[in-house]
Amino acid sequence: MKITVISFDFWQYDAHIVDVLRKSGIDAHHINIGAHKHKNTAAKVQNALSKTFLNKNLKNIGRQNLILTELKKLGKQDQILVINPESIAAEYHEEIRKYTPRYIAYLYDSLARCPAEHLLHFFDKVFSFDKTDVNTHGFQLITNYNYLPEIRISKNSKYDLVYLASFDDRISIAKDIAEKISEFNKTYHYLIVGNSSWKKKYFGSKNPNWSFTSKRLNHENIPKFYSEGKVVLDLVRKNQDGLSFRIFEAMALKKKIITNNDTIKDYAFYKPENILIINEDLSNLNKSFFETDYQELKPEIYNEYTLDNWVKIVFNLK
Repeated sequence: MKITVISFDFWQYDAHIVDVLRKSGIDAHHINIGAHKHKNTAAKVQNALSKTFLNKNLKNIGRQNLILTELKKLGKQDQILVINPESIAAEYHEEIRKYTPRYIAYLYDSLARCPAEHLLHFFDKVFSFDKTDVNTHGFQLITNYNYLPEIRISKNSKYDLVYLASFDDRISIAKDIAEKISEFNKTYHYLIVGNSSWKKKYFGSKNPNWSFTSKRLNHENIPKFYSEGKVVLDLVRKNQDGLSFRIFEAMALKKKIITNNDTIKDYAFYKPENILIINEDLSNLNKSFFETDYQELKPEIYNEYTLDNWVKIVFNLK
């Protein structure tokens, strides 16, 4: 069987899908359009001018042409999966569709955040992690996946709470949570990814528990970061109710979770001993949650959320 995954793999999660497929003996390939870069400075300047005066992004066009170039090399595929298809124009979907009898999509952003309704008619099947979109559009619900091996980390964590995220409007809630757990004499470390220099001045200049970086954390270092905390903080973006990868990384590392995503209680792995769903006013954020241990999941529940199970569902594998 031949399967190709097409995605803009910014955080390097999607490559794990191809790895698992290959381990099961499938001829799998990953077309990572995020890997397409400007050839040189002149090309970068040309693209900037094109966007400004012609409203045409040459870099995005190059990424989409890369898909067709690679598919011509690979030939016909039994299945092609596109992750978050809104980054690919309709005319390219029409061409990609010709390379496979089963063209499928996975949305791990909500349509409210990343509109793709105008493209979904190209696909034979659409999977989504967002329950609102599933209920509205009839997609098949599937969560993000646990790509890590199951790990037993020492109970002697460096911090009581850790949080890793891009800089956005979630920062305000994260700040309130930090202040509240400090009142409990609990420790924390926040690592915020962004570009503006004023962020560190405003939030972290007098607080060593806040770290800021303009570069995303290397994918292989994410589990190491989370392993330093007893509890992982998960804050959902606006207009989205799907489960982030953070949930599954915490699951593999046997870490407790504090989240504002109320839909998490609907999943089989939910245990109030492990997961605290905070109220908007943080009135239920308490010291005792940090002072109890993680409760193990039953193996059959844990395995339900692994990447091995995910690929079986998405690609109809036995």
